[in-house]
Amino acid sequence: MSYGDAMNARTRSEERRAEIVRAALEVIAERGYRGASLAAVAERVGLTQQGLLHHFPTKDALLVAVLEERDRWDAVPAGSWRVDLLTSLVEYNAMRPGIIQTFSALLGESVTEGHPAREYFTERYTRVRESMAVALRAEYGERLPNGLTPERTAPLLVAVMDGLQYQWLLDPESVDMPGAFRDFLRLLGEEA
Repeated sequence: MSYGDAMNARTRSEERRAEIVRAALEVIAERGYRGASLAAVAERVGLTQQGLLHHFPTKDALLVAVLEERDRWDAVPAGSWRVDLLTSLVEYNAMRPGIIQTFSALLGESVTEGHPAREYFTERYTRVRESMAVALRAEYGERLPNGLTPERTAPLLVAVMDGLQYQWLLDPESVDMPGAFRDFLRLLGEEA
């Protein structure tokens, strides 16, 4: 096999993996992780289950790929978060309900013992709280106008963002996710 042929095969394989991850996102959004089957994902991309297993040897491996892909979409270099950018993130999330639904479904399921995404979400929340504390400290210093430290405020900030996502997913006509988040920032002392 020539170098060019090898590169083309690798590119096709990477494209197929990306297609499988997108299909898995859709299936998980519709059925939840536990209800999503490899067969359903394979069918959606026109593969047999055995063909899918060539790219992802287990359902857990596919789940990790889905979560990593979602993180790549939202990647911000370490230390780059600013409080004013968070509103933009919430607005962006309001434009992609399928991704938010998948993330929320997996997050909800991951609180059960033995769920393959539990460790991922535990580590992710640790990183997110730390990033939010850094952003809050850069904006306000050691104390916010409400008297709380950035470390005490960071979990509240993350809880509001994720809690608003759940409410918005359940009733998007009644919950203005970006507007409610801007209101929360006003409580912190941020001009929204």
